[in-house]
Amino acid sequence: MIKVKLLGIAAAALLLNACSDDAGKVSLGMFTTKDVIIKAKTDPKLPGVTCHISHVEANLDFADPSDMSIACRQTGSITAEQMAQIDFSKDGEIVFKESKSILFKTLKVRRIYDPEHKTLMYLSYSTKETTGSHHHALSTVPLYNTDAWQWAQAHEIGLKK
Repeated sequence: MIKVKLLGIAAAALLLNACSDDAGKVSLGMFTTKDVIIKAKTDPKLPGVTCHISHVEANLDFADPSDMSIACRQTGSITAEQMAQIDFSKDGEIVFKESKSILFKTLKVRRIYDPEHKTLMYLSYSTKETTGSHHHALSTVPLYNTDAWQWAQAHEIGLKK
């Protein structure tokens, strides 16, 4: 009976872990409670773009460190219809955010479109200054060889301000 319960608990833990957007987790050592977490996030308006965001998670602290890294790639089609739905302003729009502290620190990822180079830029940043700096990282996804390339060429002039 105990073995059946333990198997049930183990199966539930595996299922809950499978529901997570964590793509990887690396311990920073035996004598620390910090791990590097890698999350895979799909752009909600451009599902053909996946961003992998790594950051440190401090399990027993009230705030996680602000350092992060981001790499975004085309993992499916990017269409003209999808491109027409995004924000084309200079500051773009927030596509992901995650609380990193009980004291108002948030990790955000913002998508900004560069019409001159027909490229999507994904900027990850911390909303709280630490050690004299707002930590940030940048990744780009060019539209070249996507379904949206012709759309980008046709709309280049209209998007420049």
